[in-house]
Amino acid sequence: MHQYSAAIDASTTRQFLVAATLAWYRSGVERFARWVLGYHGCTAEFATDLISGARPISEWPHSKNPYDWLGSGIYFWEHGPERAMQWARERRGDSAAIVGAIIQLGRCFDLLDVEFTKELLPAYQSEKERREAAGQPLLVNRGPDDALGGRYLDCKVINRCLQRFPEFQVVRGAFQEGAPAFPGAKIFRESHIQIAVRDPRCILGVFRPT
Repeated sequence: MHQYSAAIDASTTRQFLVAATLAWYRSGVERFARWVLGYHGCTAEFATDLISGARPISEWPHSKNPYDWLGSGIYFWEHGPERAMQWARERRGDSAAIVGAIIQLGRCFDLLDVEFTKELLPAYQSEKERREAAGQPLLVNRGPDDALGGRYLDCKVINRCLQRFPEFQVVRGAFQEGAPAFPGAKIFRESHIQIAVRDPRCILGVFRPT
């Protein structure tokens, strides 16, 4: 794993990606897996520890909230540094910061592809049957984000689904969020793609965005 202590330019990024990707392929990862840039909202202290190497990528804690949008994992905004910083400022105030990461999607449970979304219904049915047998109510999604109650049902169904498919390393999904971009619009101001990394080996390196 490589951890950058400063911003990286395009030439350095290309060189790093070639070396990191070759090493990753040799370790048995999906050969044609895509890579993306992701941005993680956090505190300035956490960002400094991670980028300096004081905290190894392998020790990056997973989010395991029962309302997480894509189940358990390390969360990133795909190619969304401004949105990541907005999120961090809303929750961390003056201590807000973001970490950039080069992410190899690896074996990706991609919810932008019908090949994977079709697996959610059986997981939902299994969860529903389990709760009915136990006399428990089915979880519900209570709002658009954790401040309003969160996506309890989605989180449970995704985690249950991936119990059947433990080989998946990353979950990826798109979300429509925020107010319309203009009157009558079907484009929304805060729509985004999120990534939940379940296997930290998919994080090839980190950097401080500029």
